[in-house]
Amino acid sequence: MTEIVLQNVAKSFGALSVLQDISLEIEDGEFLVLVGPSGCGKSTLLRTIAGLEDLTDGVIAMGGEVVNRVPAKKRDLAMVFQSYALYPHMNVAKNMSFALRLARKSNEEIDKRVREAAEILDIEGLLERLPRELSGGQRQRVAMGRAIVRNPAAFLFDEPLSNLDAKLRVKMRAEIKDLHRRLGKTMIYVTHDQTEAMTLADRIVVLNKGTIAQVGRPMDLFYDPVDTFVAGFIGSPEINLLNAHTLGSGETEVQLSDGVRLPLAHPLDMPVGTKIIYGVRPQHIEIGEPGIEGEIELVEPTGEEQFLIVAVGNNKFSMVAYNKGLFHIGDKICFQPAKDKVLLFDFETGAQLA
Repeated sequence: MTEIVLQNVAKSFGALSVLQDISLEIEDGEFLVLVGPSGCGKSTLLRTIAGLEDLTDGVIAMGGEVVNRVPAKKRDLAMVFQSYALYPHMNVAKNMSFALRLARKSNEEIDKRVREAAEILDIEGLLERLPRELSGGQRQRVAMGRAIVRNPAAFLFDEPLSNLDAKLRVKMRAEIKDLHRRLGKTMIYVTHDQTEAMTLADRIVVLNKGTIAQVGRPMDLFYDPVDTFVAGFIGSPEINLLNAHTLGSGETEVQLSDGVRLPLAHPLDMPVGTKIIYGVRPQHIEIGEPGIEGEIELVEPTGEEQFLIVAVGNNKFSMVAYNKGLFHIGDKICFQPAKDKVLLFDFETGAQLA
């Protein structure tokens, strides 16, 4: 059983505080993704779990045992890095088996584990090749194979797909997800790419400036973000966040500074003129009459969908048009936010309003 528990974990480098009061329970067999902007502390957190960084404060336990003072090589974890870190003079089989040979495993066991991992990753035909003879995707499979042969308690991934092109990243995401299904092992995955986080995770941990902003299932974060930071980081294209003010209790609209009114699902029990932040995702804006009129400033066709930027007074709305005729810059269109999908946030704190 490989439940990993973090209690009040903190990490500083001198006067620089990188992680503050991180508490988290990672369930046995869970696929957990750490996501956030550059510098938020996600890779540092992964390295502290791995034992590659010492804690400044707090406790890390694995399977019920505190491992703060247990060195990395004894934590029974396998890491897959952004850089493949393959030995250039060794073929694929020797790269994959290196840790087993250091552990003085028998040749029979080494051969068995390498071939089983190669079959899982579909690289049986590459075992005699050198790294320079492999594509980027093949090298990443070898790096994963090197982790699999160790049969660790858990896998740690540090932005493993960042060096791959967009098409290959999609393919490798599917393979990693399938690998998790087949192995059933705990996996902790670091990325700055929220699409990777949404497609891979059982749960996502959103980090901001060294603290946990929110933990939850992907669609929970999408539909119910705790604040404007999470709302803006999760979801593509990015959510529309507009400064507005209330029109009084009983009103089912709010108003922007230029007079444009936007719908609410329910009246807000707030005084007239209270400042709020009105959030609506591009996917939740319905195009067609009747509605708010605006002028298209940007069109990005992506096939059956088109991403639009529409100017309305002093504000701009991003939206996604599904199965519509081709739009052009300068076109006038009408649209309406789906009021039951609208998110409202406190103007001062950014916290979502109940």
